[in-house]
Amino acid sequence: MSDVRHVLVLPDRDAAEEVVVALSERFRVDEEPQVVRDALAGEDDAEDAQWLVVLRDAAGRLDAGELNEFVGEWDGWREEP
Repeated sequence: MSDVRHVLVLPDRDAAEEVVVALSERFRVDEEPQVVRDALAGEDDAEDAQWLVVLRDAAGRLDAGELNEFVGEWDGWREEP
């Protein structure tokens, strides 16, 4: 078993929360993804932060290209490791 993690970057909290729900529906993920606020250096306004969805893929079954296309529906992207 590997410890592959995918990091999806979203523009706001609402988009991140929608992505978490949609991930479960579309990809049948086993583990609840984590939503994390990623404030830029010096930023203290939540509106200026990016939001990350961290998805563990122990089986390595999720395709990076599919995830990138999927998260693009919310103006986001998949961060390369």
